[in-house]
Amino acid sequence: MLRAGAGGYILKDAQPDVLRKAIEGIYENGFYHSELVTGKILHRMISQPQEVTTTQLNEKQVQFLKLCCSEMTYREIADSMGISHRTIDGFRDQLFEKLNIKSRTGLVMYALKTGIATLDA
Repeated sequence: MLRAGAGGYILKDAQPDVLRKAIEGIYENGFYHSELVTGKILHRMISQPQEVTTTQLNEKQVQFLKLCCSEMTYREIADSMGISHRTIDGFRDQLFEKLNIKSRTGLVMYALKTGIATLDA
């Protein structure tokens, strides 16, 4: 519901004072979250890593991912993109961190799953 734009959430058996706080919170702040809901949201954020969408990747990162799906070495990818191999190391490390991936194989699998790259038949 919160992702769909709800400003808050309370349980249907909430006490009148809780309902009043919720209404005031929405009016004053634009949102209201009880301790119960806040706790559940925090737990969910901590326990489930947020999925990164391809729109959260910049153009160079997408280009790098496509080239990772080739047989090119990282040095050859750097030459192809016209940047230093140290910059490529930075792209790789940023993507490992951002996507929670540990290897080039993982990068290739991500690129294929998201449609960034395709298998040529």
